[in-house]
Amino acid sequence: MALVTIVMRSKNDILYIAATFEQILKQKFTDFELLNIDSGSADGTWEVVRKYNPDNSRQIRPEDYIPGKVLNEAVRQAAGKIIVFNNSDCIPAADDWLGKLIRPLLAPGAERISGVFGNQLPRPDAFPLVRKDHERAFGDGKIAGCWEHFFSLASSAALRELLLAQPFREDLQYSEDTDWAWRLKQLGYRPLYVPEAQVEHSHNYPLKELRRRFYQEGVAEGQIYGTKKSFLGGFALPCLAEIGRDLVYLLKAGRLAALPAALSYRVVQRFSAWQGRRGYLTSGRAENGR
Repeated sequence: MALVTIVMRSKNDILYIAATFEQILKQKFTDFELLNIDSGSADGTWEVVRKYNPDNSRQIRPEDYIPGKVLNEAVRQAAGKIIVFNNSDCIPAADDWLGKLIRPLLAPGAERISGVFGNQLPRPDAFPLVRKDHERAFGDGKIAGCWEHFFSLASSAALRELLLAQPFREDLQYSEDTDWAWRLKQLGYRPLYVPEAQVEHSHNYPLKELRRRFYQEGVAEGQIYGTKKSFLGGFALPCLAEIGRDLVYLLKAGRLAALPAALSYRVVQRFSAWQGRRGYLTSGRAENGR
């Protein structure tokens, strides 16, 4: 029986998934099994999964993908004491990624840790604001450590026993990880950031996809926290503050020419999230972003 089960979710990640498998198979820590769930990939991703992990993988239809349900089923199927979640486009940066990620869960006091999550490095082609947001959310962890709540399941780990006792919600289409860690925090558990456990992972969303994604994340915020935010306090002032930080970042990086695109990116991102949260809390139901 393996100590660790690595759960890898995938959908149309042909650009990255082979590299992710290769890096996982190079890990110094080898006491693990791989469990793959693919959500109806149509770009060759499923064929790569079958090549690397033919005996412990399954594919579901895209319309059947409910994040919490898929994750809970994977946890029940897993044999490991520790469950590592690593998306198929999260490429480990070194051969000691896995050992570093799970180390806190093997140490005394691990029973009070809800989950650990690793450092997500932006890809070389990441947009300037994507790079900036990653540096703030991850990096040395000091900035996100001051936020009310932050957790990312994309490259993370938790004890199977806790995941069985406190499963993911199955009525969320987004932010199931945020909800899970938030609920555990209310019970006295704490998430732990492991900056030395690094993966390469970022997305350059075009504006239409950015709007859709952050609208749905805003809907999830409404479902998770249940509190409305005003236009001024929930969107306008935070957005202006972030634009100020964006300007400073672009100036220091010598990328001021990117400012017009950066302004559009930030306003769409922030307004869509606020609108999704407001829309859900006003109507009481999740709707698709327009």
